[in-house]
Amino acid sequence: MATTNDWPTADCIENRAFDERPHLHQLLEAAKRREPLRVAVVHPVDGPSLLGALEASEEQLIEPILVGPEARIRAAAEELEADLAPYRLVPTEHSHEAAERAVALVRAGDAEVLMKGSLHTDELMGAVVAKDSGLRTDRRLSHVFAFDVPTYPRALFITDAAINIYPTLEDKRDIVQNAIDLAHGLGIRTPHVAILSAVETVTTKIHSTLDAAALCKMADRKQIKGGVLDGPLAFDNAVSEAAARTKGIESPVAGRADILVVPDLEAGNMLAKQLEYLAGAQAAGIVLGARAPIILTSRADDAITRMASCAIALLLVHHHRRALA
Repeated sequence: MATTNDWPTADCIENRAFDERPHLHQLLEAAKRREPLRVAVVHPVDGPSLLGALEASEEQLIEPILVGPEARIRAAAEELEADLAPYRLVPTEHSHEAAERAVALVRAGDAEVLMKGSLHTDELMGAVVAKDSGLRTDRRLSHVFAFDVPTYPRALFITDAAINIYPTLEDKRDIVQNAIDLAHGLGIRTPHVAILSAVETVTTKIHSTLDAAALCKMADRKQIKGGVLDGPLAFDNAVSEAAARTKGIESPVAGRADILVVPDLEAGNMLAKQLEYLAGAQAAGIVLGARAPIILTSRADDAITRMASCAIALLLVHHHRRALA
């Protein structure tokens, strides 16, 4: 795992096969050098969600605690021909109770991470943000995708494309800080953060440009720490030095972004899916800002995506442990 921003250069990207994921594999290799985490897997009652947890366990990334209706979990295991004897199982009546019990395991210190199984994200997050029994902190919760894009020379983090629909300026401050903290946990000492909009100039006609300018000033005043921010930047200027030069943009971030901060969930969701379906990209994902990382998985996720998401959580928790030591 790299300890600086010197990821593989573009020279080795052009001829790279689309099924190669060097950045995600770097995460996995780095994570395998750490002790596995105790992870509460919420409602793993179908094959894909249960298999993801078991495969991550086999790779010694996590020690899963299976939380949900026992009969349904065992039925899913039977379909997979998997032996559940090595794993702790916490039986519940339904998915809502599974989310509550999993959160309680984290609050009690019995688990260090949550992992979404076969339930809706809103149901899981409802238990996470519950006022008296959840995992809320002073930070706004936000989601970060860690993308491996075949045509981009470094890992690319996109936030927030899954949790905050139309974030306020204060929300965006936390969204940016969460992403910077994640980058630190993954070995990027000074991440370059591009605040995206449709243009690279500040105008009252496009509110996201005003937010971008304010976030950059917040960084100047140390209200956001640990990264280099610039914005507003259009997407091409954020990821292409050639495009930035053509437009006369002088910036330490332009063309070298590690983190892309989108204006809202709609823009982020479309950008993420475009990278996945048109650029051959693959992403792991995690929710930050709670008392524990939350691994969000999808039925469509393949093995490398699920395990890379676990690897991100593992590296982040161990980074926090070192910071507190």
